[in-house]
Amino acid sequence: MAKRDYYEVLNLGRDASDSDIKAAYRKMALKYHPDRNPDDVAAEETFKEASEAYEVLSDQEKRSAYDRFGHEGMEGNFGGGGFQWSDFSHAGDFQDIFEGFFGGGGGGRRRSRGGPSGPPKGRDLKIKVSLTLEEIAEGVEKKIALTRFQRCGTCEGTGAASGSARETCRTCGGQGQVQQVAQTLFGQSMSVTACPTCDGEGQNVANPCTECDGDGRERGQTTLSVRIPAGVQEGNYIPLRGQGEVGPRGGPPGDALVFIEEQEHEYFTRDGNHVIYQLPLGFGQAALGAEIKVPILAGSAALKIPSGTQSGRVFRMSGKGIPDVNGRGGGDQLVQVILWTPEDLSRRERELFTELAQLEEERVAAGGEGFFAKVRKAFGA
Repeated sequence: MAKRDYYEVLNLGRDASDSDIKAAYRKMALKYHPDRNPDDVAAEETFKEASEAYEVLSDQEKRSAYDRFGHEGMEGNFGGGGFQWSDFSHAGDFQDIFEGFFGGGGGGRRRSRGGPSGPPKGRDLKIKVSLTLEEIAEGVEKKIALTRFQRCGTCEGTGAASGSARETCRTCGGQGQVQQVAQTLFGQSMSVTACPTCDGEGQNVANPCTECDGDGRERGQTTLSVRIPAGVQEGNYIPLRGQGEVGPRGGPPGDALVFIEEQEHEYFTRDGNHVIYQLPLGFGQAALGAEIKVPILAGSAALKIPSGTQSGRVFRMSGKGIPDVNGRGGGDQLVQVILWTPEDLSRRERELFTELAQLEEERVAAGGEGFFAKVRKAFGA
């Protein structure tokens, strides 16, 4: 009997993408696999026909030859018999392990030698936690509410309906891998791939759970607790092992990765483990000196300002910064003086500043001659 067109077998157009081919074959494999259709010869033949079509169309070289020459091109380029169902067998003795038929971009898993890889691991979760500088300086415990895939409460993660269980895959005999043999221009070529029926797990779900449709998972809400040590920085993360999403059909869980974000502070700027604070200071305070109460991360502290302090001067408050995350000391608080100039003056303030300006003018005239002489000399006057 003449073979049907491979695209027709999988109900695809000739412009089908790789993902379309994978999805179409998986759908037919789940529907017609002998495990789900015991003693159904017609279903087994349909399953074999779909597997043959997938074996060709999923390989770019074979698909190109098939598109150009049809079934005759396959026989001429890839051995006398093309695809043979007997080519699939257990694969424990081969070293080259390739990614499974359904690996795709991010979901593929490399199979190890000697047995099935089992259900895939669950997805890691990336969680952002925003912290104030005060929380970073002290360390803090945070509660995180999130929604994630958890074990199905009905089937307890197996994916099998109540009263049934996962069964050994008949295609690979539970190995999770199958061997393919092809004849090329350079001789016989053998390769090992993940079993296309069980996706390398070695088991199938004949009667899927109606609650999770055989996936073994359902979405649920939970709250995680994470202790964040003092001294962390923007971009640091804390891994919570096994707190990510569970894998399908009883697969192990991924991790939850808690990434740190720093909130912008009203007063302070962070520089490593140091914090910087700009202190506005009046002319009188800077000239006469003063003792000022300044904010620090743990409250406030007194800072002595000596007389004659100039704008831009930096004072160091030792140990008032952020502790080192590794426990090796910590930073300081750096206080930079910024002279404050009033904009709206009262009558009394205007009188005082006028008198002060006259006194400053006299002092500059008396003591600044040497300075102005240097300026004139610099400009060649």
